[in-house]
Amino acid sequence: MARKIWWGDFTTEEFQRLDPERTIAVLPIAAIEQHGPHLPVSTDSSIMQGMLETVIENVPDDLDIRILPIQCVGKSNEHQHAAGTLTIPATTLIDHWVELGHSIARAGIRKVVLVNSHGGNEEIMGIVARELRVRARMLAVKTSWMRFGLPAGLYSETETSYGIHGGDVETSLMLHFRGDLVAMDKAESFVSAVTRAETEFDLLRHTGTHAFAWIASDLNAAGAVGEAALATAQKGEATAQHQARGFIKLMSDVRSAKLDDWLA
Repeated sequence: MARKIWWGDFTTEEFQRLDPERTIAVLPIAAIEQHGPHLPVSTDSSIMQGMLETVIENVPDDLDIRILPIQCVGKSNEHQHAAGTLTIPATTLIDHWVELGHSIARAGIRKVVLVNSHGGNEEIMGIVARELRVRARMLAVKTSWMRFGLPAGLYSETETSYGIHGGDVETSLMLHFRGDLVAMDKAESFVSAVTRAETEFDLLRHTGTHAFAWIASDLNAAGAVGEAALATAQKGEATAQHQARGFIKLMSDVRSAKLDDWLA
């Protein structure tokens, strides 16, 4: 019998038998939005699906994780000018994801990891995690695939500094996971306006310590930034394996954390 990992595959009775110290719920949050001329609007959701499948292929048998359905539509109003983008207001998403967290808690699970594949969800994810700690006394962890880093020497310094959307990294992952959806003949080096801000200002930036709010076209009119033309499926596979290993290490830490030791 195949091992169960996806939330919907478990029976009610199986949830009733779980160990709240060892069982971890995973809430994947993604997006449907513009990713330049070469990638589909499903990019963040496709990367999430591929990353979760990579994790499942490598997760040890003694790690009890239960992955909820991917939240494919997130906060993408920075791309709402682009046809095909789907977006939900931040306040609605907060309420929705907090309510999902309460459903997780009612199932008897006290540990939840929110994993994200879209930068526009980051602030919302943090609010949701804090609400679940305050209102449901859950160990609520927030992370994203990119927080696990990239394989050494695989990408250029330009890409790692500026390629935050539809660049070499995301295009390589898509070539690995869904190469049938990538139009490499339309991929190019999409230069970020962040480089101009660095030459014109001392402190003001699009991101970082002193950042101003932006929409995608403020960074590049094509709706992508990064060295997409350099992408390969081999880079994507190496990146997926690297980040999946990091995620599994995090999950092991979460399992080891005793609830009464870390929650007052």
